[in-house]
Amino acid sequence: MRAFLRAFVSTAALSLALSPVGLAPAEAAPVRLKDLVEFDGVRSNDLLGYGLVVGLNGTGDGLRNAPFTEEIMTNILERLGVNVTGEQFRPRNVAAVLVTAQLPPFARAGAPIDVTVSAIGDASSLLGGTLVMTPLNAADGQIYAVAQGTIIAGGISAEGEAARVTQGVPTAGVIPAGATVEREVAFEFSQLDSMRLALRTPDFTTAARIEAAINGSFGRPVALMLDAGTVEIDITGTGAASPAHAVGRIENILVEPEIRARVVVDQRSGTIVMGEDVRISRVAVSQGNLTLRIEEAPIVVQPNPFSPGEVVVVPRTNAAIQEDPGTGLVELPGGTSLSEVVAGLNALGVAPNDMIDILKSIRAAGALHAEFIVR
Repeated sequence: MRAFLRAFVSTAALSLALSPVGLAPAEAAPVRLKDLVEFDGVRSNDLLGYGLVVGLNGTGDGLRNAPFTEEIMTNILERLGVNVTGEQFRPRNVAAVLVTAQLPPFARAGAPIDVTVSAIGDASSLLGGTLVMTPLNAADGQIYAVAQGTIIAGGISAEGEAARVTQGVPTAGVIPAGATVEREVAFEFSQLDSMRLALRTPDFTTAARIEAAINGSFGRPVALMLDAGTVEIDITGTGAASPAHAVGRIENILVEPEIRARVVVDQRSGTIVMGEDVRISRVAVSQGNLTLRIEEAPIVVQPNPFSPGEVVVVPRTNAAIQEDPGTGLVELPGGTSLSEVVAGLNALGVAPNDMIDILKSIRAAGALHAEFIVR
């Protein structure tokens, strides 16, 4: 329980507390343009496939509970010339899986890519399994890669007669370089006359700085800010030999991004992350703790020897409420940075969870001028 103390502490006392551990605002450093934007058309494509894992040590699907596993196994065997029509087989060393991958931009035929394999039946583990050749399709239904290889699972499972232990997730794994690109994405990058840059964090100030930095680099107006998240580049006006040469020059231009005033709080770990532009208006803060303590100390009363009587238990309860000193009532002058406030609260011995509650209260009072995110 928390209660506000009615003791007044002067602003000078807060300033004294702030001075030993004051947090200096970090200087904003220029960042490469490639770390701030995404280039229009330069993107990856998701791939998906349905396949079969074999070679499991009795940890595969129960075919009675996963009939689709039996169906895909029958199809694979028939493609290999093995006729299993009407046969009854219940192997426990196979499992149906979904295979996912990302086709990177400008991937050429024959390039290897990583794949992720995940069980979709009731298999208990994919450890030691081998993925049979599986085609990977994109959203357009075309096959762009083929996956096959030994699975590296990220967990372990062991069991005995009456107990079972599982660590990690043994029903999912990866195959490094397990797929080969068979089809290339049709994209004529060399024929582009213009290109749009999409900011990962849209901001008008950052977009304007990107426009000015690019125009300054080429010495002519080749960049135009369309909105807070888009800057358009005139490739033909850059004088580069090709769009690839232009992008190679643009992506290394240094730009100082504008960071919004933001406070991010993680209640589970007590972590507080803030930007240097966070400001607090004039406000008074008071914080303290109440400790409620209840102790039971019953007394047993026994009758005299050889006398008729019963043992009686007399209840005794000790209850007390203790109020800890806390921080008192602290007045924060207008324009104080949040880093100074947090440093001062640290110097006064405020716990992280109590500090989070104080920040919430300051925001509720309308004195915290920043975006407040609680996770």
